[in-house]
Amino acid sequence: MLESPAMTSRMLACLTCLLLTACGANPERAPDPAATEPVPELTLNLPPSGCNCQQESPDYTFLEKGFRALEAGEYLEALQYFQRYQRIEKTPSADTEARIAIAYLSIFPESPVFDREAAAESYANLRSEEKNDLELNEKILLMRASLENFLELQQQVDRLKLSNSNLRLELEKREDAIKRLRDLTLGRESEPAGLLGK
Repeated sequence: MLESPAMTSRMLACLTCLLLTACGANPERAPDPAATEPVPELTLNLPPSGCNCQQESPDYTFLEKGFRALEAGEYLEALQYFQRYQRIEKTPSADTEARIAIAYLSIFPESPVFDREAAAESYANLRSEEKNDLELNEKILLMRASLENFLELQQQVDRLKLSNSNLRLELEKREDAIKRLRDLTLGRESEPAGLLGK
């Protein structure tokens, strides 16, 4: 028995409906957790939570190069190394170390940043801002002590210069008074008595 094309079409349509109904009636099920393989646990190599970890030590490369340039009398080069160290390290200790080194450079007349007053002001600011718990490089500690001693001696020299200038003026006044007194005693000049005390 031969089927007509219309009948074949109907049968195909019915089969398609049956398949679609079967797919809709049985939604896709989630995989059974017992049937899947377990995922291995991820292990991290982290330090224990109570770790007293040490921070990485600072890189003193530019600071050391600055010291060597300073020893060689290359003040501009030393200044540049100290500034690079300050920019790269970006820690309170490095900032303080670089500022001390630059202030130290300021006391040398040959230095491109020579300015004793600025060095004194910079050092005074450093001392007021400096924290006691900072660990500073040993050479920087020596620079700081030298800078402090130099500035203290400079203040003493300035005070002595002022005192010496005052003494010189006083001495000139006395020499003038002695000369007038001598002239009056020898009768060379007749001045009123009131001028002798001036």
